[in-house]
Amino acid sequence: MSDPAKVRRHAERVRELVASVVRTQIKDPRLGMITITDARITADLRDATVFYTVLGDAVAQADTAAALESAKGLLRSTVGKALGLRHSPTLTFVLDDVQDQVKHIDDLLAAARNADAEVQRLAAQAEYAGEPQPYRVDDEADETDEAAETADVDETRRGGDAR
Repeated sequence: MSDPAKVRRHAERVRELVASVVRTQIKDPRLGMITITDARITADLRDATVFYTVLGDAVAQADTAAALESAKGLLRSTVGKALGLRHSPTLTFVLDDVQDQVKHIDDLLAAARNADAEVQRLAAQAEYAGEPQPYRVDDEADETDEAAETADVDETRRGGDAR
């Protein structure tokens, strides 16, 4: 097993090397507007996964994937020589669809905002199913207390016990 810091350094170096080679040495016309976003390498430094994005539609993405597959040998040899490892890591290219996921999440958040606004609109127009105030209010309790006190006073005047 390798040191995690060493693995991170090699992954960063793989990302830089692949980006440099794609920019300067690969002359494939199928290669679109590509950005190498990340690279990850296994702990044994044998397999590297390179993430990339492509500006354009699905056809441009497919063409770029084909161009990267055809240039995989050149990229692997360049990475192997530059890293100075005993074994050159195998390269796997993965389309990084972060932008699509961001758009999907933004659409979900917009739908949730619209649903919340609709609920608030309906709540503003809502009316109670029964009486607006189904519970006894303190004003009514005060009236009954006054009536009880009046009855106590009357009973005392007549000479009886109020209790």
